[in-house]
Amino acid sequence: MKLFPAIDLVDKKAVRLYKGDYAQMTVYSEDPVSVARDMEAQGARYLHLVDLEGARYGGTPNLEIVRRITAETGLFVEVGGGVRSRETIETYLAAGVQRVILGTAAVRDEALLREAVAAYGAQIAVGADVRDGCIAVKGWLERTDWTLDAFVDHMQALGVQTLICTDISRDGAMRGTNRELYRELSHRYTVDITASGGVGSLEDIRALRDMGLYGAIVGKAYYTGAIRLPEALEAAR
Repeated sequence: MKLFPAIDLVDKKAVRLYKGDYAQMTVYSEDPVSVARDMEAQGARYLHLVDLEGARYGGTPNLEIVRRITAETGLFVEVGGGVRSRETIETYLAAGVQRVILGTAAVRDEALLREAVAAYGAQIAVGADVRDGCIAVKGWLERTDWTLDAFVDHMQALGVQTLICTDISRDGAMRGTNRELYRELSHRYTVDITASGGVGSLEDIRALRDMGLYGAIVGKAYYTGAIRLPEALEAAR
């Protein structure tokens, strides 16, 4: 299983939110590039980046940080947050990003999603962010009528190869990940599933690995020291 340490970006800083609440934000570093370099030095090969300002308002306000991370590390970088046009996808790919994540656009703009999957294939992933059983968009601020199962069914039918599923209620809460949710998804679907939200212990990582998941994202647990990255990487193997 691939382990993706996460860096969430606001105002060119590395931050974490509590359950997606922008009013409950903790700044962990003024230098996200050094955070990425340190993750790589500890053995990471993959990195999950989210532009939280982009997610909320659209655009690529932290693009320069993304460019520096791809230039100054050898990490496989995936990025999401505010990707709502073909131009933004191409901007990130040109910046050295290996995979671009569509969230709101995957729900609101199926024509863009179809076009992106046809043009870029495995370089496109979809974020399935779940609150109370339904997909949420616009930086998790808006709840949609899509149930998770209906959404994943539809994404798989459209040819999406990678799905990043976040249980918003667990994100940043240090309550452990929703193992039942990911076990059900792994049994039901063939699309590659990455677990996100509440991955807070080595036991979580081992459990997700044993389900055969494609990947897991570690965020707050890394920054608080609850998980040491070398041990987490070993558990993922």
